Order: sequence, then C-alpha cells, then structure tokens
Amino acid sequence: MSPAFLFDLDGTLVDSVYQHVLAWREAMSGVGIQLAVWRIHRRIGMSGGLMANAILRETGHIVTTDEANRLVRLHGEAYARLTDQVCPLPGARELLAYLVKSKVPFAIATSSRIESAARPIATLGIPDCVPIITRDQVEFAKPDPDLFLMAAEKLGVPITNSVVVGDSVWDLLAAQRARALGVGLMSGGYGEDELARAGAYRVYQDPADLLTHLDEVGIRNIN
Repeated sequence: MSPAFLFDLDGTLVDSVYQHVLAWREAMSGVGIQLAVWRIHRRIGMSGGLMANAILRETGHIVTTDEANRLVRLHGEAYARLTDQVCPLPGARELLAYLVKSKVPFAIATSSRIESAARPIATLGIPDCVPIITRDQVEFAKPDPDLFLMAAEKLGVPITNSVVVGDSVWDLLAAQRARALGVGLMSGGYGEDELARAGAYRVYQDPADLLTHLDEVGIRNIN
C-alpha cells in the first residue's frame, strides 16, 4: 500500500520563506526590536505565537501576551502585502498532479493561519477534496504534531503509514513526534545535514527533485 503524504506549505510547496522572514522583521521593527534576518529565518516553520516568543527571547526582551499577539498581527499584515510575490516552488504543481493521477492521498498541514495560507494554496491547482489543515484548526502548531495528526485523520489513514514532507527542522521534529516518516526539502533554506539530523530519512532539493525520486519513498511509477 502506498503511503499518504502530509505536506508542509511554506518553503515546501510554495516559495514563501523569505517573505515570512521579511514580514517578521517588519513586525519586530514596528515594536522597536531589531534582530538579524538570519536569526528570524531559523525559526520559520513554528507557529506564530512560538515564533514571536522565540525571536523576542533571543533579544533578551521580556515578552508579554499582548506583545506576542501584536507581533503575530503585525506579521500577518506585513505578509499579506507580500503574497503577490509568492509562487509554487519548481515541480510543486507537477508533483501534486502526479499524486492526484496516481490516487495517492495527500494533505497540506501548515503552521500559517488560513488568511495567510489561502492565496499560496490557490496557486497549487489542487482539487477541493484535498484536506487543508491550518493553525486555526489545532491547539498547538509545529513543532507539536497536531497538524500532521489531524491531516492523517482527515485522510482516514494511519499516521504510521504517512510521510511528512517539510523544509524545516520544526516539520521533521513534529513528524517524529507524530510517529510518521519524514522527508526533507532544502527549498526553505535548511541544509541537508540539518534536515537529516532532525529526522529526515531522505532529503531532496525541492519538489521537482522529490518527484524524480518518488520510488525512493514508496510510490511506484504509474506510466
């Protein structure tokens, strides 16, 4: 039986990581905090609340609940102004179309809220029947496993027969905690060694590279 695929969104299927980084930098600037963008990038993939706390912790700033909520709101507003720059990563549409054609179940599970995720998801051309799990639907986002557990539940498949595909160490940590296999993509900016150490049993450059090597993750050629 072929495994189901549970995809992260940002940096995995759509080229949006650096728009998120810039949006967080703008949000932080809005509350008078400066942090190098490389430090912000290391936290992309977490939920917004955890992201705010982690970034502010690195500055030595004491984070209040109101301040964390304000940062999340400012980030959402800044990212909304950048979404017209976001497009599918190389091979993303082709990969998902192949899975549809071969009747392999898949879902998208993202730490973004629906208002941030809807437009990038629309660029992927996926059928309406594909489950989309966003931060709004779970109590805890990555690195907690809730998003992937709900995605597998929506598909009606065991999480242990699922492959999580993500671009960050937070995706792969969540995959391990969910007891799913993890596949890493370098299209979000993390290196091969980092992704492998975080639990990826295979690492590919981007969705196009994964499509070429689907046989390595349990999908037989249907042609």
